[in-house]
Amino acid sequence: MSTSPILAVKPLGFPWETADPFLFCAYHDDAYPRGNGAMAPAASLAGRAIGQDFSRKDGWSMYHGETVPGFPAHPHRGFETVTIVRKGLIDHSDSLGATARFGGGDVQWVTAGKGIVHSEMFPLLKADADNPLELFQIWLNLPAKNKMAEPNFTMLWSEQIPRRVEADGGGRKTEVAVVAGSYRELGALAPPPDSWAAQPEADVAIWTLRQEAGARWTLPAAAGGGTTRTLYFFKGAQATVGGQEVQGPVLIQLRADVAVEIAAGDSVCEFLLLQGKPIAEPVAQYGPFVMNTQAEIMQAMQDYRRTQFGGWPFGDSAPVHGADPKRFAKHPDGRHELPQP
Repeated sequence: MSTSPILAVKPLGFPWETADPFLFCAYHDDAYPRGNGAMAPAASLAGRAIGQDFSRKDGWSMYHGETVPGFPAHPHRGFETVTIVRKGLIDHSDSLGATARFGGGDVQWVTAGKGIVHSEMFPLLKADADNPLELFQIWLNLPAKNKMAEPNFTMLWSEQIPRRVEADGGGRKTEVAVVAGSYRELGALAPPPDSWAAQPEADVAIWTLRQEAGARWTLPAAAGGGTTRTLYFFKGAQATVGGQEVQGPVLIQLRADVAVEIAAGDSVCEFLLLQGKPIAEPVAQYGPFVMNTQAEIMQAMQDYRRTQFGGWPFGDSAPVHGADPKRFAKHPDGRHELPQP
């Protein structure tokens, strides 16, 4: 019988495959060019299917954006989005009336619950330099009892996210950023109240890991029984995980009940960790609606046609928030929030 902590190694596609309680993870790494002064690419859009451009032509896509890249207003119901922006900026707007500009390590956590409409646009503010964008968007399922919860909009600013740098015996460093869950005594900021991650027994963890070349670090065993754990090796050529050499980029399904040593190869290596106890309920999905039954999907479609989930309070389906690069959040109650210095 194998004693390896590795259950499977698979290539990364788009989006990335995930395990319950997660639905999927989209990784965007776009080498956007200079902006044209209107926050759009200062480059020809010829040859792109505008409105549906996932081409990665010249290293970037417009996605569903027509002028500014991104995802104009669209509905969600029955799950959560956790958006981790590593480079660049996102302009968020939603049917609750919330707006935000965030990036550079910030995390936005949105509970769609009974229904929300939001847009996520990628303003290219720099006209004198390129505008690279790198982000993860993780879809985390909601249990049936919370699928019709009130929507919630939360910002986790980069300056607030717990991080720890560990050095191995040779002084080589691994940095752990804890978006959800806890690493040793380092606990994440509180998730939204109706999230599966807010249930202590759910054992949800969302961490990013960055290792210097040659660094060694041990991923501790998960706290709960029955937890699923997936490690995404998305940057770096080679690493050793649980004694097995792996070539990136790949996803690695791990046993969660044992500690696993991770050793970077000859270059910097970066990983995303997603773990959690499965919700273990039926999943019925139609695009941006994730429920438990097909009847609930039909109801979601009818509700959206009838109510637009509260309507869209903006004059544009793809709002951007001006030329000032300052990050901010305006909540549905009118409260303004800025990152803490």
